[in-house]
Amino acid sequence: MFLFIREGSTERNLQTLIPLVNGCSSSRCSFCTDDRHADMLVTSGHIDDCIRKAIEFGCEPELAYRMATLSPAERFRLYDRGAISPGRIADFCVIEDLKKCTVHSTYKNGKLVLPEQFRSEKNHTIKNWPFHAKTPSMEDIRITGTGIARVVRIQEGQIGTKAEYLHLSSEDIPDLKRDILKIVVVSRYYPDIIGVGLVQGLRLTRGAMASSVSHDSHNIIAVGTSDSEIISAIASVIKNTGAMVVRDGDEEACLPLSLAGLMSELPYEDVCSALESIHHLTTACGAIRDPFMYLSFLALSVIPELRVTTRGVFDVNRFSTVPVFIDEEESGKP
Repeated sequence: MFLFIREGSTERNLQTLIPLVNGCSSSRCSFCTDDRHADMLVTSGHIDDCIRKAIEFGCEPELAYRMATLSPAERFRLYDRGAISPGRIADFCVIEDLKKCTVHSTYKNGKLVLPEQFRSEKNHTIKNWPFHAKTPSMEDIRITGTGIARVVRIQEGQIGTKAEYLHLSSEDIPDLKRDILKIVVVSRYYPDIIGVGLVQGLRLTRGAMASSVSHDSHNIIAVGTSDSEIISAIASVIKNTGAMVVRDGDEEACLPLSLAGLMSELPYEDVCSALESIHHLTTACGAIRDPFMYLSFLALSVIPELRVTTRGVFDVNRFSTVPVFIDEEESGKP
């Protein structure tokens, strides 16, 4: 067994797991950041941030640095790197402050890498990634029913969700007092395939969000306080053939993701600027911190308990699609 200690934008497990690391276990432990937005990479860092936090939480510095270098290299059988020794590739950093993990200089194949070498000016051809998605109508995303509904409740700081069973009527959606919103998943591969469900915990009080980043199939996923704004946000994602979009009435913030709806061609400074605009608008709409990261995982149908896919609500424990409202024949909670 090998343990990857994750510290992402919203899924933060490092402080909980770092006590497991000692001189005996560090060779079987490593850091990972699944996932971090580009602005967090700029402001907080990547694996270097994990090193700093691990040391802050009591990990011995030499063990923290091992988990960032030699341990993952051995895990992936990259025996020609991960440490400075004869016969290994001389890829390394010179650190100014061990505990702060501030990098003085970087070497690749034993040669100093200068800052201007990090950016390539070579011409490149971008593949056209078609979107076969169709903007849904009001009827396409309508939820009908009354009774006990299955609601996906996100857990702040975690990737898992909880299943809530709440009495409500479809006429009450969105239920802003209980923070229950409609979530819509639109297939980007086949038109007219759309799933709907309910989510609790995103805290939006107005507006809508949509994104073409939704693990693992990366269909379009959207949530909002009104059907019209949900549809408008989805339409903007389709128009850009992939994007992160937030709508608040007539106001919109957007980060186009032209590479398969997952990555941007823009320089990281422009990506961070767009993310700043997005976060500013989601905050104004009352959303939880980094709401797009939570949104991107809500369709991931392999992690308990409830998710929403293009087929609708998915119960991971049963590993089957289930209706939003519990059938009359069902006795008790599923």
